[in-house]
Parts: sequence; C-alpha cells; structure tokens
Amino acid sequence: MAETITALTETLYNQLQKENFVLLHTVDAETGGPTSSAISWIYAADAVRLRFALDGRSRLVANLKANPEVSVTLFAAGSVHVVYGKARIVSDHLEGVPFSLACVDIDVTSVRDGMFYGARLSVLPEYEKTYDKRAADRLDGQVFDAMKKAQ
Repeated sequence: MAETITALTETLYNQLQKENFVLLHTVDAETGGPTSSAISWIYAADAVRLRFALDGRSRLVANLKANPEVSVTLFAAGSVHVVYGKARIVSDHLEGVPFSLACVDIDVTSVRDGMFYGARLSVLPEYEKTYDKRAADRLDGQVFDAMKKAQ
C-alpha cells in the first residue's frame, strides 16, 4: 500500500476482526502534546469505522473529548499501517461488562503505509496477558460482545 487511501483494505479489515495489539495516538487534553497507548479491545465495524473500548476513567477519554483527531498504528500484512480519523464516544458505559468502559468509534479519514522504504515486518508484535487466562478470555468476550451491541 504505497499511497494514502480512505478506507481499510480487505486485508486490514479482516485483521481487525479479531483482537489485535495496536497503538492509539491522541492529543493530550492538558499539554496539547502527542500521546501513544497500547490497546487491544479494538475491531473494524466496517471498512470506514473502527470501534474500541477504554477504561472510562482513562485520561484517553478526556483527550478524545477535547480533540477527536486520532490515529491508530496497526501491525499487519508485513507492514506498519496508520489509520487516521475522528473519534467519538458511542457510550460512556458498556452494558454487561463488570467495570466502567467507554466505547469509542473512529470514523476513518485515511489509511497509509507507515513502514520505511525497503523493509517489511518479518514478525508481527505478540503479547500475552499476565493474569488468569480464563478470566482474560471471559472479559475479552464480554467487552467485544458489549462493543458490538453499543449504540
């Protein structure tokens, strides 16, 4: 993907149908500087909209309310892809989740390949959850189900 496009490719859309490690970039509400945070509760609702969940008490929620311009860095298909867009809070509280999570949509404005010239990712980043696997799987299921129902 050499040029900037305005929607997710089929490959990126498919990658975002399961849990992923991505970086969310916002503008800090207090300092006006850039921020980056790793998140995994994110999926592509369609080719022009990403949906994710954040702890409702997170500073990121205040950042998004103050300045909705965001980007998400996704590692997929041998490259680093950057999705740009405007975020909006869908719900301040997801039903069916045992703690307060905000649900956020990003309306995609552009997608570009952010990998430097002449290189490709040979291994995608991996992570593991460091708490009880069954509890993590149950919580992930609750969060993704709640995000899909949020309006």
